[in-house]
Amino acid sequence: MIINSANISNVSNANYMRMASPDIVAPTPPSQWFAIHTRSRHEKMLVAQLREQGIETAMPTSTELRRWSDRQKRVEFPLFPGYVFVRVAAVAAERVRVLRTPGAVGFVGAKGIGEPIPDAEMDAVLRIASAKVQAQAHPYLKVGQRVRIRGGALDGVEGVLTATSGEQSLVISVAPIERAISIRVSGYEVEPI
Repeated sequence: MIINSANISNVSNANYMRMASPDIVAPTPPSQWFAIHTRSRHEKMLVAQLREQGIETAMPTSTELRRWSDRQKRVEFPLFPGYVFVRVAAVAAERVRVLRTPGAVGFVGAKGIGEPIPDAEMDAVLRIASAKVQAQAHPYLKVGQRVRIRGGALDGVEGVLTATSGEQSLVISVAPIERAISIRVSGYEVEPI
């Protein structure tokens, strides 16, 4: 068989027609939670605009009492400043729809594609937000990270954060003798180093 340019263009047109056929509908992937990085102080505006577009959003907030020279007022602040959560399908069209909204900077994750947030984590955040309990932002701590205790009798003690059967502990190592001690850190405020 001899292939010439006329046959190639006919084949490509036939494939195009099959792909563009309205009878073929690709299944939509399920919606997942993603974090969106926002412009500074644009969280509330972005949430309002995304909701107008019919996109499910979440922006957990905390209320603080602010004092000025002439008055006091309870003010609502985002619990995660600079971030808003959206529940969309992981397809390019949905991403573009979100990113074209004024105030959205990008999806949080590798290459701007966004990394889905597990439903269990989002459910926990949303339950805390809906319960109206006093919550405040806290530095992200992960097991294996070097941390320092703030306050109390152990103020300034540094070590490595570990977890055993759900209990978080601080391990303080003495390198020259290759020994370590461990203390439970529940009840102590710890910060990353």
